[in-house]
Amino acid sequence: MKRIIAAVLLMCSVSVAAQAQQSFLENQKLFPKVGVAYREKEEALKKEFEKKGLTYPAKYIFLRSFKLDSELEIWVKNNASDTFRLFKSYRVCTLSGKMGPKRKEGDRQVPEGFYYINDFNPNSNYHLSLGLNYPNYSDKILSDAKKPGGEIYIHGSCLTIGCIPLTDEFIEEVYILAVNAKNAGQDFIPVHVYPVKFGNTRSMDYLGGVSLTDNSSQQFWVELKTAYDYFEKHHRLPVVLVDNKGKYVM
Repeated sequence: MKRIIAAVLLMCSVSVAAQAQQSFLENQKLFPKVGVAYREKEEALKKEFEKKGLTYPAKYIFLRSFKLDSELEIWVKNNASDTFRLFKSYRVCTLSGKMGPKRKEGDRQVPEGFYYINDFNPNSNYHLSLGLNYPNYSDKILSDAKKPGGEIYIHGSCLTIGCIPLTDEFIEEVYILAVNAKNAGQDFIPVHVYPVKFGNTRSMDYLGGVSLTDNSSQQFWVELKTAYDYFEKHHRLPVVLVDNKGKYVM
């Protein structure tokens, strides 16, 4: 009898664990815009993954955004020990503000630095949206202490005041990939936001000619480039820390 009870309890715990693993995905699909996105986009995504020799759905994803180059890259892998592979680059619709980090509420700046997705909004006024954890620890030190700003999203509707906007078609794909990764257990989906694609000579030339009132931004970009270069070389995420002055240290 004890063995039977133990076996039943084990089966119940496995069932509960399976339901918990599926719950985020299934709950998201209950929202009309997400449900429609899955029905209309998932098969095409599967074929794109297959064409590129990738396994769908990706259990881990990594996003890189480049302000001047107007690109959002999605990198994927399926095992923690694997290196990331580029799945797709999406066109960012428009840019708010200028080169340089966000430092206060209302400056219209898109943040620059190292973030992760901390919010899934299936009822967004901008179709679908994925929130970034701005201000992060570095931002809290270096930005306006009282009003650093917030509510920074990757979203649809192709308009922005300090966010990263995509077309509705593109945000649906990105949202699906993020939901799948979250459902597979990736609690922290990293998002690196750069002023430019540092490997692009023309973009680097432009950045070098930018006139800044705050000379510390040049050093800030050097910090960002160090992490960018590491990923370009290894296709693995660098470990980035923040010191007590708000400086990124890899």
